Amino acid sequence: MVYLHFSMKRATLILENGLEFKGYSFGYEASADGEVVFSTAMVGYPESLTDPSFSGQLLCVTFPLVGNYGVPEDKIDARGLHLNYESERIHVRGLIISDYSFNYSHWSAVKSLDQWLKDEKIPGIFGIDTRELTKLLRDNGSMLGRIIPEGDTTTGDFYNPNLDNQLALASCKEVIHYPSSNPNAKRVVLADYGVKHNIIRHLLNRGVELIRVPWDYDFNQLEYDGLFLSNGPGNPAYCDEAVNHIRRAIELNKPIFGICMGNQLLARAAGAQTYKLKYGHRSHNQPVRLVGSNKCFITSQNHGFAIDESTLGADWEPLFVNMNDGTNEGIRHKSGRFYSAQFHPEAASGPTDTEFLFDDFLNLL
Repeated sequence: MVYLHFSMKRATLILENGLEFKGYSFGYEASADGEVVFSTAMVGYPESLTDPSFSGQLLCVTFPLVGNYGVPEDKIDARGLHLNYESERIHVRGLIISDYSFNYSHWSAVKSLDQWLKDEKIPGIFGIDTRELTKLLRDNGSMLGRIIPEGDTTTGDFYNPNLDNQLALASCKEVIHYPSSNPNAKRVVLADYGVKHNIIRHLLNRGVELIRVPWDYDFNQLEYDGLFLSNGPGNPAYCDEAVNHIRRAIELNKPIFGICMGNQLLARAAGAQTYKLKYGHRSHNQPVRLVGSNKCFITSQNHGFAIDESTLGADWEPLFVNMNDGTNEGIRHKSGRFYSAQFHPEAASGPTDTEFLFDDFLNLL
């Protein structure tokens, strides 16, 4: 049931196949286009909207009521990390929901979701049947679309984020140093492909010195003990510079741990191929199994591409498998020096069942 708040302007979501969903505009009043994807996460919209892996996308949240706990203050800790968000800004191009809660209530909230979207200039649409939209995307795959508020005359081709290097948009632009108070701390290079701040926090909380570098930076010119490959948005096939640097790190036998996009780029550096999933994995409840065991974990995920396991070389093997569709969820080198996970062990928001993977990485240094 949609409850209208005084006078709401109508809006339309138009898909590339011509289908239209009628609703109401909220947030910033403007058109927005991109790839329409869905997430089944029930909570965590401040973290999801600021996740760089959503760059270029219109996000449909399947949980029916959104906005009821407002938006927390944008606090920054002593290390320059955002405490309540996953990056410095909202990365989705637009938000699609069913019911919007105009009245929010939470001890940490300082503003409404509507006001936050206005402040960040992100359009939204509510009052549509997100269940029907999700069924459509599951049957036909993620597709391009546009949110158009009533009276907007925007026309033309929809923006396709998969044709751009989204990593270049989401990555940091200069080297950032996070020192450690321990003079004997191990030095880790973090290749930033659109890193979530909770990943940085997990590494720093384990006492390492961290050197965060842009996506195409040649980190092999630095002295370091281990290499971390972050999450990020878009198509890994556009990232040859990053792949070449990772391949060199493998030759140098540096310990490597990758997450999400880091998993795909490590695979490409090993000679494997990646492909686009029909509609991706975006949720807090993706079950994965550790290959060679009966151990299963519930994971948080946000990706639209996957590794083609059949193209892995003889020295590599799958590490995790998705229990829903059998797709790859991680790889490792048989030496044990290089490994990666497609899901998010740091999970902000989401389950933390696989946080031990960070400790495994530190034990290699």
